[in-house]
Amino acid sequence: MDFQMAISSVGVRDGASDKSFNLGSWTSGFDNNLTLIDQKVMSNLTADVVYRVVTVIQKPFVFPDENAPKKYNGYCIDLIEKIATELKFDYEINAVDHFGVMDENGKWNGLVKELMEKKADIGLGSISVMAERENVIDFTVPYYDLVGITILMKLSQTPTSLFKFLTVLENEVWLCILAAYFFTSFLMWVFDRWSPYSYQNNREKYKDDEEKREFNLKECLWFCMTSLTPQGGGEAPKNLSGRLVAATWWLFGFIIIASYTANLAAFLTVSRLDTPIESLDDLSKQYKIQYAPLNGSSTQTYFERMANIEARFYEIWKEMSLNDSLSEVERAKLAVWDYPVSDKYTKMWQAMKEAGLPNTLEQAVARVRASKSSSEGFAFLGDATDIKYLEITNCDLTMVGEEFSRKPYAIAVQQGSPLKEQFNSAILQLLNRRELERLKEKWWNKNPEKQDCEKADDQSDGISIQNIGGVFIVIFVGIGLACITLAFEYWWYKYKKVTNIVEVQEAPLHKQHSFQEIEGSKTRDKVKFKDTTSYPRARF
Repeated sequence: MDFQMAISSVGVRDGASDKSFNLGSWTSGFDNNLTLIDQKVMSNLTADVVYRVVTVIQKPFVFPDENAPKKYNGYCIDLIEKIATELKFDYEINAVDHFGVMDENGKWNGLVKELMEKKADIGLGSISVMAERENVIDFTVPYYDLVGITILMKLSQTPTSLFKFLTVLENEVWLCILAAYFFTSFLMWVFDRWSPYSYQNNREKYKDDEEKREFNLKECLWFCMTSLTPQGGGEAPKNLSGRLVAATWWLFGFIIIASYTANLAAFLTVSRLDTPIESLDDLSKQYKIQYAPLNGSSTQTYFERMANIEARFYEIWKEMSLNDSLSEVERAKLAVWDYPVSDKYTKMWQAMKEAGLPNTLEQAVARVRASKSSSEGFAFLGDATDIKYLEITNCDLTMVGEEFSRKPYAIAVQQGSPLKEQFNSAILQLLNRRELERLKEKWWNKNPEKQDCEKADDQSDGISIQNIGGVFIVIFVGIGLACITLAFEYWWYKYKKVTNIVEVQEAPLHKQHSFQEIEGSKTRDKVKFKDTTSYPRARF
């Protein structure tokens, strides 16, 4: 049947046709071409294609940005912009809460449900390609290859203290040592002061000895202090009672120094003996750290499915081993000493349900930050891209362990949609031009929110200055006190010298005055002298 169709251009405004122009005609048949009145008229006519895009907010792939043209920004927004430029289409974005999980009845939610019900044309975001999702929707070629699951934990902060060498002993012990020091020094001075056999009370007996040391209170304090050092206290007291006090102090000091040295070594190395979590196996074998994935995420699906697989293997083994039709040889082959199927994921899934799955990424990060330390608290399991982004934008968080259960990211479309092939072609072109590598560099390595974090000290290299620096401060304090003491000694020496000169000058003057007083007294005595001797009178 042959027919002919007229081709017209119709303008539509406010829901009603405005103008109509005849452009040409077309006659039915495989070999017949379009007959146009004017060949240039078609170049001015284009159809505006607007696709509905559904996404999930997740930095740095998609996040709200009021300054962006579509009010959203991120890695996937840049990607869809480049694809839209290649394929010449426009789009509008709507966000949902989840990517989509299938329940026990086979029903889906989230982004997958929007595509299944044809409420959206494109699913955009960090969507993992999974077998059950491919049964209901289509995926393009991956735009991000092999993203695995890893662990987010609070960064280990080893406490440091400049005066850590003082925290080896408790304050009460230090006070008791100080009290023992002063008491022993005072007791040694008393014994040396009252003992008849001490040097200061028996100098004639020890006058030929090479070492003569008088144990006054100052010397006793110095002796007890230096006795605690490798230098030693020097000459001991001469009297037996004083030597017994010194020997007791030496024994006390030996025990204290030995205990202090042992505890100091333990304090400086105990932080390096802690075994950190380095893998999923380490996490599964401990109980102090709770852990869980995001509720409704592909990570949750992975652990739940692995636990179900273990349970099925156990049921299969149990059914086989309890089968009465088996011969003794066949039954012996099924007998094992250990559990035949690993129950690691079963225990982990049970622990996750007991810990509670966070509903949002913000809740998960808050629980990780609330951890008391890296060995007690909460660990979050999620996609490596999300955890890597959290690590570079937060100095108190760190990514732990190797990636496992790797899956690619791709753009989702409706099942059977022609957009799949169009998007595949555009993504492959972007890959060939290395545009996707530039996007990764932009949103991870050069992200504007990336933090410049200080590198944590490696405690295995040795003792850090943060833990031993107080010893150097003690040296400077001691040198400072020595300088102050030197200034005081110099001032005291000058003051005493001036005092002695004044006394020496006043002494001759005092003697001169005394001599004059004596001479004056003698003169006065001479003046007042009255001769009482009687002489005979002459008679005429």
